[in-house]
Amino acid sequence: MRCLVLFLCVYVGSVHNAKVLSIFPMHSHSHFTLGFNLLQEMAKRGHEITFISPYPQEKPLKNLRDISIASIKPALDELKKELFRLENVSPIDNFRYMSKMGRAFTELGLASEEVQNLLKSNETFDLILIEHFFNEAQFALGHHFKAPVVLLSPMPSSILNNHLFANPSPSSYVHNLFAPFTQYMTLSERLMNFYYDTMMTIYQYYDELPAQKRIMEKFFPNAPPFEEILYNSSLLLMNSHPSFSDPVPHMANIIEIGGYHVLPPKKLPHDLHKYLNESKNGVVYFSMGSILKSHVLTEEKRRCFIQAFSKLKQDVLWKFDVDIEGLPPNVKILKWAPQNEILAHPNVKLFVTHGGLLSTIETIYHGIPTIGIPVFSDQKFNIAASEKFGYAIKVPFDEITEEKLTYALNEILNNPKYKENAKRRSAIMRDQQVKPIDKAIYWIEYVIRHKGAHHLHSAALDLEWYQRSMLDVLAIITLTVFTLIYILITALKVVFNKTPVKRTKQKKQ
Repeated sequence: MRCLVLFLCVYVGSVHNAKVLSIFPMHSHSHFTLGFNLLQEMAKRGHEITFISPYPQEKPLKNLRDISIASIKPALDELKKELFRLENVSPIDNFRYMSKMGRAFTELGLASEEVQNLLKSNETFDLILIEHFFNEAQFALGHHFKAPVVLLSPMPSSILNNHLFANPSPSSYVHNLFAPFTQYMTLSERLMNFYYDTMMTIYQYYDELPAQKRIMEKFFPNAPPFEEILYNSSLLLMNSHPSFSDPVPHMANIIEIGGYHVLPPKKLPHDLHKYLNESKNGVVYFSMGSILKSHVLTEEKRRCFIQAFSKLKQDVLWKFDVDIEGLPPNVKILKWAPQNEILAHPNVKLFVTHGGLLSTIETIYHGIPTIGIPVFSDQKFNIAASEKFGYAIKVPFDEITEEKLTYALNEILNNPKYKENAKRRSAIMRDQQVKPIDKAIYWIEYVIRHKGAHHLHSAALDLEWYQRSMLDVLAIITLTVFTLIYILITALKVVFNKTPVKRTKQKKQ
């Protein structure tokens, strides 16, 4: 009877066979992974998934239909070539570049023949799941299909998404993700943080959002006003967790699910499994991620890595796009690498990484110390946080030398504190009441069950920015105080500066 009651409770509280349309338009395999790992789990649980992305599956999956927008790749490949040049630009220029890329994949994705055919169809959906990354025009898919919208952010709460839910983010302790700060900022850092927040907000409201508005009006001419579309999303799933990002305020409809994409490791290919097992002194794994192509490294930087690696007694697995001649015997090139499975292997001692968020999460989950070589976007913050947590050493990309790499490699491989700190962070990430993937699916189904869950919306969304900041109230208080002071001062002047009246004695008649 107890089992039956439990089953009925779970069954009644669940949503079965919901039709979900999801779009992850970013031409980056790491962004695709965020979507695919969530959606394939939803498909396994009986939901009917339609997935728009640049990476269609070669083998069809049950309950998961691909709509390919792979046609956008060539145009975005040209933009991606500039990424290594972003290492020395300011956070504001970095933000502008990402905005430029976002507009490109937003418009190209909506203009693709496959998406246009879907928009002209009579299909219906129960929910629209959208990766939010400089693509606000695509929020109009919710209005088009008359379904609630859930957003998934590939990064923690930031200047990019806080305004969508009126989420408080004071510059005093909520750092700008495009700046290399952590929450414990000095006075000068808080000043710079406020400057970055202000300038990015101005750019967002006067350039980024108007551009997205024009794209929306082009593809959804019958949509409501852009502002209505922009602030009408039901929920924001946030790729964050205190084990790797700072604890910050979150509204009721902002849910942290960081780490959900890390799945149980699959079986490694036989040759790679043998290589990792037979390495006598352990393995160093080196990857610059999916969006940064290693083949654009200069010959000088390649040589620095090769010479530093050649001094190690450990073996090195290097994810690289092209073959390299003259490698030392302890270095092996992989053009494709199952990163999660490699990091899960007990013989991996160190991860040399660009510090992308997914790589950072996987590093912490598996308790591997790192050498961080950040290049753009949030990578500088991720590495700064990793250093603060004590399991990483940063080597700036433009400062790479054989000597600096050699020092960092030897320090982490020979000092046990880095491994101990990595294991400590791993324990924090794994110690959760509910698995992040289950938490994510629960909240998606919650929005479906409650027809958009509008009861989670904050009244702050109905206020102007100056009203949320109480500036209008402060203005009234200030005006009242100054008025009272003025009246008091005026009254005192009248009292103390009044000329005394001279009285003359009347003569007796």
